[in-house]
Amino acid sequence: MKILITGARGFIGRNLCVRLEEAGFRDLILIDKSSSNTELEAGLYDADFVFHLAGVNRPKNINEYSEGNENLTQRITNILSKKLKKTPIVFSSSTQACRENSYGISKMLAEKHVEEYGKKTGSDYFIYRFPNVFGKWCRPNYNSFIATFCHNIANDIDITVNDSSAPVNLVYIDDVCNELLGLLSGVRTSGHQKVLPEYQITVGEVAELLYKFKNSRQNLITEDVGVGFTRALYSTWLSYLKPEQFCYPVPSYIDTRGVFCEMLKTKSAGQFSFFTAHPGITRGGHYHHSKNEKFLVIKGCAKFKFEHIVTLETCEIIVSSENFQIVETVPGWTHDVTNIGEDELLVMLWANEIFDREYPDTIARTLK
Repeated sequence: MKILITGARGFIGRNLCVRLEEAGFRDLILIDKSSSNTELEAGLYDADFVFHLAGVNRPKNINEYSEGNENLTQRITNILSKKLKKTPIVFSSSTQACRENSYGISKMLAEKHVEEYGKKTGSDYFIYRFPNVFGKWCRPNYNSFIATFCHNIANDIDITVNDSSAPVNLVYIDDVCNELLGLLSGVRTSGHQKVLPEYQITVGEVAELLYKFKNSRQNLITEDVGVGFTRALYSTWLSYLKPEQFCYPVPSYIDTRGVFCEMLKTKSAGQFSFFTAHPGITRGGHYHHSKNEKFLVIKGCAKFKFEHIVTLETCEIIVSSENFQIVETVPGWTHDVTNIGEDELLVMLWANEIFDREYPDTIARTLK
């Protein structure tokens, strides 16, 4: 299948082209601002499917709205109408299309050309009135406040928030691409379409989250970056980091026993760290009333000793990196870990809560 993409070097276009190639669509006809009318016409005649993503939304002259949106779309549909085969077309419109401004009017008129083409030729057509689209590779200081915020905050540049309570509707670029790729199955009904999920949030909430992402490199506290809007915004934020920002230090504490290093803290699922111990060294010697810890020996051999603080019942467990096992602490049992190997011991540690110095729930007690 030959697929033509207008605006191929734009934000949505670049992401979509990558996804198309990943899906096995290699015969792509890429049209951008540098393409000639001859190249556009030849490409449209060859194309089996068209993603019309090109458009104008920040012109130097107001007349560019008509030329870059309405007129270009009319030119494309006129060319497609002359073909003997029905070529499906996807049009990237905007929620502004229902507003009485120059940009919105130009998009509405462009939509009508697409609808007329579909009805006249019987070709499938799909119109998307995109709200604010955000994600990697979006140009800052252009038409996406999220791109601008990400760029500025990543580079220690102040951002301007005129109204923190201003609501915005957002869709994530990966969801946009998933939706557009789904059209190639050929089972969708023509007409206006919608990308889901669509996120409703305020400008202030976006700014607050971005600053939390940045500060997490110092306080190590991560947001819930694995789901929903927070996941999408976090991925977007990361894409604006420069290569020299890909690495950052974390706190480590060194003494005669070895090293203890914190890696990551979560608000609701505890924290991650690791420690080392020299041969013969014992760490721990405390118990918890509620806190739980899980240990995984990554390197070396360790003996874990447990003693019930009331009944004095004891238990010993020996584990090594040759057979990965989780050893976990149980409330009310004193525990320690000793390096019984000849090499340095390396242990990963997860605790189900962030360490609180005022309420540590860590009571020192030496095992017998």
